Amino acid sequence: MNIKPIENIIIVGGGTAGWVAASSLARVLPKQSYRITLVESDQIGIIGVGEATIPPIQDVHKMLGVDEADFIRSTEASFKLGIEFHNWSEQGSRYFHPFGQYGREFDSVSFHQYWMRARELGFESELSDFSLGTQMAKAGKFVPSNNDPQSILSSMGYAYHFDASLYAKFLRRLAEGMGVVRREGKVIDVSLDHDSGFIDTILMEDGEAISGDLFIDCTGFASILLGKTLGVEFEDWSHLLKANRAVAVPSQNVGETRPYTQSIAHPAGWQWRIPLQHRTGNGLVFCDDYLSEDEACQLLLSNLEGEALADPRVLRFRTGRRQQAWHKNCIAVGLSAGFLEPLESTAIHLVQTMVARLLQLFPSSGFQQADIDEFNQQFCREYDMVRDFIVLHYHVNQRSEPLWRDAREMAIPESLSHKIRLFESHGRFFERQDDLFKKASWLAVMMGQGLKPSDYDPIANRKPAAGLCQWLKNIQSAYGDAIGAMPDHDRFIAEYCRAKKDRVA
Repeated sequence: MNIKPIENIIIVGGGTAGWVAASSLARVLPKQSYRITLVESDQIGIIGVGEATIPPIQDVHKMLGVDEADFIRSTEASFKLGIEFHNWSEQGSRYFHPFGQYGREFDSVSFHQYWMRARELGFESELSDFSLGTQMAKAGKFVPSNNDPQSILSSMGYAYHFDASLYAKFLRRLAEGMGVVRREGKVIDVSLDHDSGFIDTILMEDGEAISGDLFIDCTGFASILLGKTLGVEFEDWSHLLKANRAVAVPSQNVGETRPYTQSIAHPAGWQWRIPLQHRTGNGLVFCDDYLSEDEACQLLLSNLEGEALADPRVLRFRTGRRQQAWHKNCIAVGLSAGFLEPLESTAIHLVQTMVARLLQLFPSSGFQQADIDEFNQQFCREYDMVRDFIVLHYHVNQRSEPLWRDAREMAIPESLSHKIRLFESHGRFFERQDDLFKKASWLAVMMGQGLKPSDYDPIANRKPAAGLCQWLKNIQSAYGDAIGAMPDHDRFIAEYCRAKKDRVA
């Protein structure tokens, strides 16, 4: 066992993953005890497309001491209330996956159970009528949520759209301000300790050897440390998520800036639209068994709302994860640990939770196997859970094209099958505290794509019918009054955090 105290932390690779790791570690670890070095090369590009996020990013920013307005100006960000899905059930269908809850919790019975009972009583409404975030998105309005349980704004959440390259630069400034040292250059070799098999040094292109105690692999799909050097196997999920390509291109903004992401299903894949302040990020995720790269580029270009600002860029990937993310003295973060397509905007969140998990289980001296095992168990469960949620979108569709038919008919994990059966019975969900996607998210996708429970929870009969319908009407009225007083999304940005006009799009 290597019992040398941890002093030198080497992060290999920059981009969002590397600088999230660097800034978070520098913020938490005592400066007098640790040296953090990030090694990256300007010659190696990052996947810097428009990035969409989910609300937990705010917790990380609070920990880092980030000023929200400064962050938004620096990254050309806009606000995100959720994702609007087009054509995912069938051509012409549409639904919204909001951040936040549906309605207001009345007692131990979930709100949607009361809504289902009211529908049985003839109350005409859609579940989305009781999502404040959904109604704000439809109206193009935005104000921040809050944590006051008495406030109507506590029922919704928000995240951001931003430029990933600018975000990495923003985090780099934070990290270097906290003492992180950046080393420019390419890693050409990695040497291991003969006795322990731990990573000992990385060899730079200029001949310098950099030694460390703990190595964080942020080298993207290459996974130079964990995969290539330490030989940790990759678990391929291509049989569940067939997409293996994406094409991406920025375009000019057209019209008002939407406070939400769009996900638009096409015959052989799906398209994202991510609105930033000065441009829109666009991409098409697809499988080359059903669509060629040239066809994908043409399809994307023909479905832009504004003029393309660059040539389409092709990204190739495999969906899956490493069998473990921490092995010996190396931890993989980001794409080097695994990849899940960006359907629910989880990429940055998975980076952040990996770093948070490392800080919870940070080695003091040596590398205790119990800590490593706990880290890897949590890592695997999180990736598996996100995988199931993404598979759900594909599996519960009614489209007729080969990709969608194959996704509907494929065998799915039992963990997902059980959730679907439980919902189809009485619309029930059971959550664990560490679940990323809570019942509101599962409910949005299942109901939005046509899954219907056979019955509601019989305990929902406890509330008198007349009082139930009036209660629902009161919620709708309160939402309408609140939204009427809110500023438009663009107006809120203009008054609070507009980026400089001379930024390069």
